[in-house]
Amino acid sequence: QVQLVESGGGLVQAGGSLRLSCVASGRTDSIYAMGWFRQAPGKEREIIAAITKSGGSTYFADSMKARFTISREDAKNTVYLQMNSLKPEDTAVYLCAATPQVMGHMTSEYDYWGQGTQVTVSS
Repeated sequence: QVQLVESGGGLVQAGGSLRLSCVASGRTDSIYAMGWFRQAPGKEREIIAAITKSGGSTYFADSMKARFTISREDAKNTVYLQMNSLKPEDTAVYLCAATPQVMGHMTSEYDYWGQGTQVTVSS
């Protein structure tokens, strides 16, 4: 099993930045790609970005790539999400996920999920 714990969420004003972290523990040798998703109230969970082991390849949802950056430190079993120029519509629970697959773009491709961290952007 793999456990994922997110941190770094909070309340920020529009235009501000946040950096989210996700630390993996347990059988980390079984995971390859890691991703960040978000879910706003009443909306479906959507992917933000994903990254392969060693950071060799990344994927971004089209609407996210301009303001969000994903990175990874395998030695620390940690993946990061840098979020810039935040908008009120970015308010959501942000979740980290991991999969033994090389890359995943959909929620169904991920086996392990964190509990999420709340990001609230005020106008």
